[in-house]
Amino acid sequence: MPGSHNRILKMDLSSGKQDVISIQKDEGLKYVGGSTLAARLFADSEGPVSDPLSPGNPLLVMTGPMAGTDFPGSSRFVMCARSPLTGIWGESASGGFFGAQLKKAGFDGIFLSGKSERPAYLLVESGRAQLGDARDLWGMDTYETINRLKERHGDTRKARVLAIGPAGERMVRFASVSNDRAHYLGRTGMGAVMGTKNLKAIVAKGSQKIPVADEDAYRSAKKSALAHIRESMICSSFQELGTAAAMDMGMLTGNVPIKNWSLGEADEIAPSIGGPAIHDSILKGRIACYACPIGCKPVVEVDDPGYRVPRGPGPEYETCASFGTLIMNDNLSGIAYLNDLCNRQGLDTITCGATVAFVMDCYENGLLSKADLDGLDLGWGNIDAVIELVKKIVLRQGIGDRAALGSRAMARMVGGTAEDLVVTVKGLELPMHDPRAFHGIGLAYMNSNRGACHLQHAVQAVEQGMVAWPQIGLKEDYPAAESNGKAEMVCICENIGQIANAACICHFVCWAMGLDDFFAGFNAVTGYDYRVEDFLAAGQRAWVLKRALNNIMGVTARDDRLPKKVLTPLLDGSAAGSTPDEERMRKAYYKLRGLDRRGFPTRRLLMASGLEFLDKRLEEARQAE
Repeated sequence: MPGSHNRILKMDLSSGKQDVISIQKDEGLKYVGGSTLAARLFADSEGPVSDPLSPGNPLLVMTGPMAGTDFPGSSRFVMCARSPLTGIWGESASGGFFGAQLKKAGFDGIFLSGKSERPAYLLVESGRAQLGDARDLWGMDTYETINRLKERHGDTRKARVLAIGPAGERMVRFASVSNDRAHYLGRTGMGAVMGTKNLKAIVAKGSQKIPVADEDAYRSAKKSALAHIRESMICSSFQELGTAAAMDMGMLTGNVPIKNWSLGEADEIAPSIGGPAIHDSILKGRIACYACPIGCKPVVEVDDPGYRVPRGPGPEYETCASFGTLIMNDNLSGIAYLNDLCNRQGLDTITCGATVAFVMDCYENGLLSKADLDGLDLGWGNIDAVIELVKKIVLRQGIGDRAALGSRAMARMVGGTAEDLVVTVKGLELPMHDPRAFHGIGLAYMNSNRGACHLQHAVQAVEQGMVAWPQIGLKEDYPAAESNGKAEMVCICENIGQIANAACICHFVCWAMGLDDFFAGFNAVTGYDYRVEDFLAAGQRAWVLKRALNNIMGVTARDDRLPKKVLTPLLDGSAAGSTPDEERMRKAYYKLRGLDRRGFPTRRLLMASGLEFLDKRLEEARQAE
């Protein structure tokens, strides 16, 4: 099939047995690739295991049809499994070069099951795969592991590596996977899944050409996309200031969370840690992902003796907020140090920063004492104590052992009113965008299938006025702090986000080029000849498939709720007095999506989406509910 080798490597880590899964064309048309095809393969497995850290939990590494071409933004790929952090559908995406290299190595994806008897790594090269001994790598940080494997396998430019650090080895529930040092699969704990399988790393290396259905149409779509990207304000902003540009603009709109989502203003903090501050102090350059004309990734260096960071990947917006405003810290050098620490040890900076903020809130409210915290003074802004806590999380030592479970699980252990201080949806800590400022993002958080997420959809770009796509019903100028009328916008934005994640195209590049260029490029690569309605239908199918899997794993309407913190109005800042109308938005959303009052897809929706094979399992889940 164009855009595909039609080969997914299936590897049993327990036995070393290999096989190849072929995807029929009608399956490709329905599920496309990426996280959607991963969900379909996951559904075809024996079924969700009760323990995400058991060997029976399959781990999928998937590319999409555009990966490995040189179409702008075609760098993305995903890792999917049942999440050890949330207990439900887990997926994490990354850019960089690994996805393209895996595709060039002759596979569209990898399906991993079982557990290696001893630490191992997987080498995928030129249509073949083999397990290597990783006992000498176990205990190394991600940077050391990646460097060692690149040296071992020759061409350091072609060999691309995914690796876990000590946090993944110890199965910290929000352990990340490092992708060639500069890129991360952070959310939902895929690093812990690798750790439980004794899988230290995956190396991909190859040079196979990716087949394209229509070369002339492809060149035309690529030329148009590049022209539109260069003209876009999104591209200019990210090239100049990176994603941290969102800090300064977000403070003006009320989008930035402060003091564990309790304050609306932090005028003394934000100017010290945003895009201009990084640019003027520690920035040394920027790098781009594969086939990306933007280059938003910062390269930094910190000479501060207390927080020295060698030249390398720097903090982006989410990390600047989670280790900055969220914990009342204005020390940019400290944020860069924590970013480097999390990168090397293998921790998701969003969940880690949010868990630290939760601990600080508990400390301030008398739910945790200094003795409970191993003597650490975790008052707001104490960056040195935060660094020590993060190190304890990696080691699963003392208070770090409880914090390694994430904020929701830790709150249940703390007891009292601790759960009121947790800011999660379905167990996943919110990204650093406040739904009190933009109500649509709140609805998207509520219904995101991996838990609170800002990149399972295009709501952020549409609601904040960065893009308008009238050809699919997304107008300009949605009122920000308004709940009425947001359900339809969110549904459409989710469908677009899902098809982008299935095709494995970067959201930022997609926003910059526009949907017409994306659609044209997709059709030129695949030859599917999708119309606009076909794209939206594929996105809807993807959302319903993941929702049904979550229902089978226990998700109901009770889980589609925002945390108490963000339903409490702020007293100051641009979003003061505003809270999303959760009930109004959910009712309208369920009606548009076709969910029943318990949050299950109706049989009519299931059949219309071509997912009737899940009907029996969903009915069993309904009965159990």
